[in-house]
Amino acid sequence: AIAADGTLFSGACDATIRVWSNGEHVDTLTGHRRDVVALVIGTHGKLYSGSIDNTVRVWSLADGTHLATLEGHKSGVFIVAVGLDG
Repeated sequence: AIAADGTLFSGACDATIRVWSNGEHVDTLTGHRRDVVALVIGTHGKLYSGSIDNTVRVWSLADGTHLATLEGHKSGVFIVAVGLDG
């Protein structure tokens, strides 16, 4: 997923989300327990990540803070979509 400022977020099989700026690795977001396979950026400064650990996590784009974990899926979350309102 690519933020409006050009920051790139990539999901990885090591359960992390890597943050890239100008081609340089600048941060790693941790919290998922298994592969991160879906990423989408919302309109209110949030990044949403789906994982085969059956969760969606919500992160702050500003500083990478973990904001929430959405649980309840019975299998991995391979697609995450966010409405136009965020």
